[in-house]
Amino acid sequence: MGERVLLVVDVQVDVMEESVGSDAVIANVAKLVEAARAADAPVVWVQHSDAGLAKGSAEWQIVPQLSPADDEAIVHKTWSDSFVETDLAQQLEALGAREIVLAGAQTDACIRSTFYGGIHRGYDVTLVSDAHTTGDLRQWGAEFSPEQSIAVLNAQAAYTKQPAATGAVTTTAEAFA
Repeated sequence: MGERVLLVVDVQVDVMEESVGSDAVIANVAKLVEAARAADAPVVWVQHSDAGLAKGSAEWQIVPQLSPADDEAIVHKTWSDSFVETDLAQQLEALGAREIVLAGAQTDACIRSTFYGGIHRGYDVTLVSDAHTTGDLRQWGAEFSPEQSIAVLNAQAAYTKQPAATGAVTTTAEAFA
C-alpha cells in the first residue's frame, strides 16, 4: 500500500455551525491532524465555496480550532465531490497517495461524494466514523435525522469494495495508531 493521506473536507465556520455534534467532530479532526502529522502522513485540506458560502468570507474560513501547516495543500472546490474541477487528484498523486483517510462535513453531501469519488478513482478510502457530521435536512423534507445519515454512510463505507479500491471505516483513536 502506498502513502496514507488525511483528507479534511469542509471543516469551515458556516458548515460546522449548521452541523450536529460539531464540537466533538472538530476535536476529533484536530486529533486526526495531530496523529497524521506525528506519523509523517500528509494532510490535505478542502474548502468549499458557492453562492451561499463566499470564498474569503469569515464563514468560509476553516474553523479557528484547526490550522493547516504551511506545507499542507489546500484544495478549493465548488462541487460536492472534492475531485471534480479541482487539483485534488494531482495533489494526491504528487504525495504518492494510495489511501485516503477521510474526515469533515457534510456527511450526506461532500463526504459521501468524496468517499465514492476516491473509490471510483482507485483510492482505498477509510472513513473516520466519529469525525464527520452533517446538518439537519428534515426542514427540507428529509425523513431521517443527521445521526441516521451519519450511521448509514458509516455502514455503507465498511462494505464498499471494487476490484481496484476498497472502502473501510475506522475511529479517530485507530486511524493513525
